[in-house]
Amino acid sequence: MNLTLVVFLPVAGAIVLVLAGLFSQGVSDRAMRDNALKAGALIVSLVTFVLSLAYIGASPDPVYRAWIPSIGSVFHLRMDGISIWLFVLTTFLTPICVLASWRNIRSTPSGSFSAYADDPEASGERGVAGFMVALLTLETAMLGTFVAYDLVLFFVFWEMMLIPMYLLIGIWGSPGTRSTFLFGRVSERIYATMKFVLYTMAGSALMLVGILYLRAETGSFDLAVVTAHAAEGFDKRAQYWLFWAFFVAFAIKVPLFPFHTWLPDAHTQAPTAGSIILAGVMLKMGTYGIIRFCIPLFPDAALFYAPFVSVLAVIGIIYGALVAMVQPDMKRLVAYSSVSHLGFIVLGLFSGTNAGVQGAVIQMVSHGISTGALFMLVGMLYDRRHTRLISEFGGIAKRMPAYAAVFLIVTFSSIGLPGTNGFVGEFLILLGTFSTQGRAVYAVFAALGVILAAVYMLWMVQRVFFGPIKHRANENLNDLTLRELVVAVPLVVVVFLIGVFPKYFLDRMDADHAISELRKAGSAKEIVRVSPQEGGSGHGSIEVHTPAGGH
Repeated sequence: MNLTLVVFLPVAGAIVLVLAGLFSQGVSDRAMRDNALKAGALIVSLVTFVLSLAYIGASPDPVYRAWIPSIGSVFHLRMDGISIWLFVLTTFLTPICVLASWRNIRSTPSGSFSAYADDPEASGERGVAGFMVALLTLETAMLGTFVAYDLVLFFVFWEMMLIPMYLLIGIWGSPGTRSTFLFGRVSERIYATMKFVLYTMAGSALMLVGILYLRAETGSFDLAVVTAHAAEGFDKRAQYWLFWAFFVAFAIKVPLFPFHTWLPDAHTQAPTAGSIILAGVMLKMGTYGIIRFCIPLFPDAALFYAPFVSVLAVIGIIYGALVAMVQPDMKRLVAYSSVSHLGFIVLGLFSGTNAGVQGAVIQMVSHGISTGALFMLVGMLYDRRHTRLISEFGGIAKRMPAYAAVFLIVTFSSIGLPGTNGFVGEFLILLGTFSTQGRAVYAVFAALGVILAAVYMLWMVQRVFFGPIKHRANENLNDLTLRELVVAVPLVVVVFLIGVFPKYFLDRMDADHAISELRKAGSAKEIVRVSPQEGGSGHGSIEVHTPAGGH
């Protein structure tokens, strides 16, 4: 299946939805029109998911076309062992987002699109067509980012994500109070949106400077050409600042401590679908950028700064867990848990070991499944009670046994219980970090983060689901509907598939073209290298080589 077709299928569907929304303005039955638009978005996202499954068995042929020859930029798409599961994860979560939004996204009487209303309580009704167009456009941007093999093309997809995410949070975000931002007072969702956009654009500006420098040095934006020059070695002094130009942009997206402050606000204000896609996919674009650009292109700088970055990762693990423990809001608790979990991934990437890197990559996928599911489940409860405060619940397992069972399974996944997907990645990351000379202390503190995760997650579960029913409003809560079961069951299945059969995922997750060679400077002992497997399977394997004389 042609890679270009799959990448741009969602945005093509979005264009059709725009036209459908315009031509259906005269339909008097708004509910019928809205359901038709939702069904159209669901069909497009499901077809994209089914087509992406073909890439698991064998990577698609690269796409290489002239694009902007005057500046040396090409339309180059390529999929490898690093991007395959992130690509499939994106196509898997998008139809889940459509279904999760089915009940609470409706059109206003004025039409499919609407401007901001003075009444923040009206924020739930902003137009089905506009919402689905934003979601499908965001899917294309994310898919393109994972397979773009040209620096300009990557940057275009990277920036393309901002517009639909701005709309999802800013228009369809949670109703709330107003906050002071810059020169005036805006709603909380606009505050969160602008914070997200400004953080991202600040990092993007640095990355753009780095991209332009690489073009001046190599004469091309094609990542294959740039990687070939990197194998010969860029000037070390240039490597150091180039590393930070790219790393800061990706660290903001992760987000790595201390660049994390935009995330809790964005998650709290985002609609359920926005939180699912933000936690499930968009945060992984930061860690993907690190493994795709920072480590292979600037290996000397990556090696030099690895201890410092590892310290930031460990601080993020502990800090995120401690702050999560005191959150009264379930959504903010899950948001801070992401800061902690993403710290594990960064720690694994900079461990310089096979186990650590593979653990980091599989943890990207596992976190996307588990945390995306948590945000979805919190959203389901919010739809029923219109509150996310932990103190407002208690004993609801008596009224919602199926919901409680799913929530408990996903919680076990989030804290890394053996047999679930969360265990595989965290174990490999800790193993890889322990195996790195001088890094055992990082692994010890990271292991403390695992314990803290169990504390805050199980504390939330106990307060929400068990004990007596303390509020009369909880007496009438309904259990999961058929639509909600259809959304939840696939996530639970994947939790156990990765946890019980990790080899299947790890075998197809081996990097090809991702880390060509992490060269160790001076007295370095190990080199992380990607070597293609025999047989032309399309995937490669990460190997750890010890030079002669190394110990």
